[in-house]
Amino acid sequence: MDIKKILKIIIPLILGGFLVWYSLSKISIDVLLGYFKEANYSWIFLGLFFGILSHLSRAYRWKFMLEPLGFKPKFTNSVLAVLVGYLVNLALPRAGEISRATVMTNYEEIPFEKGFGTIVAERIADLIMMLSIVAITLFVQFDFIYELLTKNFNPTKIAIGLAILIIGFFIFSSFVKKAESGFLLKIKTFITGLIEGVTSIFKMKNKWPFIFHTVFIWVMYVAMFWATIPAIDGLEVPFGGILIGFIAGGFSIAATNGGIGLYPIAVAGALALFNIPTEPATAFGWIMWTAQTAMIIVFGGLAFLLLPIVNKNK
Repeated sequence: MDIKKILKIIIPLILGGFLVWYSLSKISIDVLLGYFKEANYSWIFLGLFFGILSHLSRAYRWKFMLEPLGFKPKFTNSVLAVLVGYLVNLALPRAGEISRATVMTNYEEIPFEKGFGTIVAERIADLIMMLSIVAITLFVQFDFIYELLTKNFNPTKIAIGLAILIIGFFIFSSFVKKAESGFLLKIKTFITGLIEGVTSIFKMKNKWPFIFHTVFIWVMYVAMFWATIPAIDGLEVPFGGILIGFIAGGFSIAATNGGIGLYPIAVAGALALFNIPTEPATAFGWIMWTAQTAMIIVFGGLAFLLLPIVNKNK
């Protein structure tokens, strides 16, 4: 293993460790444990139920990508592969997709490159959903965000900044379109692939079931976040706060291994915009992250054990 690969593993773990320390500096461990003890676990389990539904839906959605390639895997293997992928991602970011495709190669004889290609296409659909939630949040909370910006920044400077961003975007786009090598070509290739992935979804035979499951998966993600809030007595978060907190948490998961350390900080920071005290907001972030991570470890571990048992004839 070369230095670059080692650093990709070690740096996120070191960053995660530092962020855990930083987050715990905002709330004492005794107070945090108190929130865990007093939490209403009925709401937490309801949130986990929504999370499980999203995983099952993701596994079922996968068949709409594999069927046109001539493969009809067992739903059980699809579910177990998805769970294994989530578990591996906790230790090695982005490696979950590789392990998920490998499982289907071993137990369903689906060529790795084809299985992996469908997973990449799925990620494009998920990226679109995440951006859609961001757009919905901007629309729903426009007045709040506008007031927040104008309160903290000069309106004239904001207008100038937006103008510079728009002009810069068009200039940058023109360079990307003409790119034939280097970093800009990579961006051009990524954007082209993104557009092709989006258009391919609408050309699928089962495009509407695929779109339904894609929307359902992300509705369940948001529902999981929403359902866990009442677990902390007295914690009241408006709908806009739920969306902004969910987005902050989602981006934190992409930044470190499963959001370790960063998830509670990101969620607490988002909720702070709605004047929610630091302690319950941070405690909620830790409870939410712990519940998600525990679910992935338990079900991912079971998936590893069940795969050879379910496929004992192979």
